[in-house]
Amino acid sequence: MSNVTLQIGGRSYTVACAAGEEAHVASLGRLIDEKVAQVGGASLGEVRQLLFAALLLADELHETRGKTAPSSAQPDNADQLEALAARLEAAAQALEA
Repeated sequence: MSNVTLQIGGRSYTVACAAGEEAHVASLGRLIDEKVAQVGGASLGEVRQLLFAALLLADELHETRGKTAPSSAQPDNADQLEALAARLEAAAQALEA
């Protein structure tokens, strides 16, 4: 087991990962940091920034999967994404309270 320190939104987060996965995890952290910067708005609060960054990344993943799979074989994930967004929003509100 190894530890990697990620810089996301100006804060440091240390996460554990399997040996040899450090560079990959660091790369993922940089991707998240880019999305947090894209969301901007420090007034949103840390939880909301991470929520919106996660939603942006999920949307990109959804679009990528749509381009690589035939449309007839691709399930409709819009309802699942909306439900996930609602759950994340509720969690963000609970954490801010």
